[in-house]
Amino acid sequence: MGRARRYDPERRQRIIDAAIRVVGRTGIAGLSHRSVAAEADVPLGSTTYHFASLDELLVAALRQANEGLGRTLRESGALGDPDADLAEELARLMGEWLGGERTGVELEYELYLAALRRPALRPVAAEWTDGVVEALSRRADPVTARAVVALMDGICLQVLLTDAAYDEEYAREMLRRVLS
Repeated sequence: MGRARRYDPERRQRIIDAAIRVVGRTGIAGLSHRSVAAEADVPLGSTTYHFASLDELLVAALRQANEGLGRTLRESGALGDPDADLAEELARLMGEWLGGERTGVELEYELYLAALRRPALRPVAAEWTDGVVEALSRRADPVTARAVVALMDGICLQVLLTDAAYDEEYAREMLRRVLS
């Protein structure tokens, strides 16, 4: 008689959470089914059952990690308020996001940039960009909204890669220029 399968409806989510912690700690290079299984405290077979490949696991992790800045922007009251200063609000929100827990911000960008080498991640990275563009399109035309997203990405990457302090005044001025 075979061993009874234990019902564990949250196992898939625990594996995704574990993958995010592994990538946050060791980078994508440290991600393996084995490292994630150990982190999630599940049998190795569970990770391969839920995610046949590491790319599938990375897609799930990227979808979850992408919720940081994107959710903050979508939930911002300024996007729905035509009288709010959009450049001011976006610069403030970027500052809050970059000033938060650094590992999460770095992880979000590491997973986002992993799409350069892993084609399976590209649709998820595009989903994030399209979602933010859609949210910004409530206040700007779609072409300008896409330019704003590119500017915000560039500013965030520069801060992350150079360890420079976030300059909210600079961000606000550049956003105003693109939005005008």
